[in-house]
Amino acid sequence: MAMKLWYQSMSRQTSWGGYPRTLGRILQAVKDPDTVIDAHGITGVGGAGDHYRYLEFIETAEVLENVGRAVREGCDAFLIGNIADPGLHAAREIANIPVLGLCESALHVACMMGANFSLVTINEKFTPRIVENVVRYGLKDRLAAVNRMSIDRILDLKEGFDDPVARERIVAQFNQAARANTDAGAEVVIAAGGVVMALLADNGIHATETGVPILNGITNLVKLGEMAVRLNRLMGGGFTSKRLCYAPPPPDQIEELRAHYGAGIYPTVRAPEGASKS
Repeated sequence: MAMKLWYQSMSRQTSWGGYPRTLGRILQAVKDPDTVIDAHGITGVGGAGDHYRYLEFIETAEVLENVGRAVREGCDAFLIGNIADPGLHAAREIANIPVLGLCESALHVACMMGANFSLVTINEKFTPRIVENVVRYGLKDRLAAVNRMSIDRILDLKEGFDDPVARERIVAQFNQAARANTDAGAEVVIAAGGVVMALLADNGIHATETGVPILNGITNLVKLGEMAVRLNRLMGGGFTSKRLCYAPPPPDQIEELRAHYGAGIYPTVRAPEGASKS
């Protein structure tokens, strides 16, 4: 049965050279024939420096606004295509459709591919943020190694999609870090950055130079998104637990909260019949 997926990138499409085109091509190549998937970037504020926590925080507001938009537009799942999983828990609180994050999805599948996994991060600044996710998801004991590339200005990654020399340089940095990971005993390597994932996938790189599998998080996120939609349908819409962590405000409070935060919050929560609009 057909489905509609919203893929949320954290990049501003006009600032990333050939990356948005490459991402779109990958998404269309890996989806099922009857799946409609649309990629959306940052159009408001930012889209160029989310490895800084404050800038990620600013951009996350648009991500969460888009969750509500995806629900209203009839999307079947919302996919957060950023390795930091910005707004993931809040998005699940908002939506009544599956919401999956690039990092969480990759980490859990990597644990099924090998006894442990490793990360190749883009730069030193990015590393702690991603390791925090590993700890938050309860997978610290499965993390074998973390090594980084040295791309401090992340917009420099866009050159890899248009310049063969730059692409070779970026891939060489990735391979060096991946080799350090496998030398430390890693059985699976994850490129901890959506742009690097796209660059590797576009060049058919799915294993390290020594044959260790590289999990491509973009492909993984799309296929898990399709699976989550199917499970959600089989479960009668109950894929995401709405007890405690992802519970939205109850109906008898929603009008009061909307008066303070805006009419568009929590679009899936309906006020009781006859509730006051004040």
